[in-house]
Amino acid sequence: MEKAIIGKKVGMTQIFDADGKVIPVTVIEAGPCTVVQKKTLENDGYEAVQMGFQPVAERKLTKPELGHLAKAGAEPLKVLKEFRLDDCSTVNVGDVIRADVFAEGDHVDCTGISKGKGYAGVIKRHGAQRTPMSHGGGPVHRHAGSMGSTSTPSRIRKGKIGAGQMGGDQVTVENLVVTKVDAELNLIAVKGAIPGPNGGVVILRSTAKILPEKKGEGAGISNNPQKASARVNPQKASARNR
Repeated sequence: MEKAIIGKKVGMTQIFDADGKVIPVTVIEAGPCTVVQKKTLENDGYEAVQMGFQPVAERKLTKPELGHLAKAGAEPLKVLKEFRLDDCSTVNVGDVIRADVFAEGDHVDCTGISKGKGYAGVIKRHGAQRTPMSHGGGPVHRHAGSMGSTSTPSRIRKGKIGAGQMGGDQVTVENLVVTKVDAELNLIAVKGAIPGPNGGVVILRSTAKILPEKKGEGAGISNNPQKASARVNPQKASARNR
């Protein structure tokens, strides 16, 4: 079943698994989230649930927002997000979604707003190359350079790299593994890095990736003797390292 929750990025740390290997993880304060609205096929043309997260002072919300939350019997909440889940019948208005909705080993997609870098040039923003620093290069070593031809097409084509605002975009990192869940503290640790600064709002939902199914122990062994998976000679490094 597809699941989702709103959270706040706490920061990165590392934990150790049963074999003593280090796993870099990002800790997320996930929930509690209150279901404040439920979209139905009859009334809205599609099915979805709207969740609220992060209590806020009443004076910081508008009257329409306060009325919308009061209709659901929820306290003032800062963040509202809508999720089109594959099965919305199991969720009702007023339900509280907590971190234990996910379990260890689940695969999730994490969405957040990336860190803003301000106005950046082509070298930092697109990885462009600078001009040589010797032989009279002048004060244009980090400039964008030629933008396009003259007579044809007599314009700059769409998509040409250039200077501009960098960061501050919505970014989704797919197929991260949930490493640990603390239901008491509403914390979820996912393996790897996620977008945004510490304290930024992030969204966790079941991954859209199609996970491969295991086909047995010998599924990855090839019959081709030239491939490393088929080598059985103990003198070969590939066989010794297995």
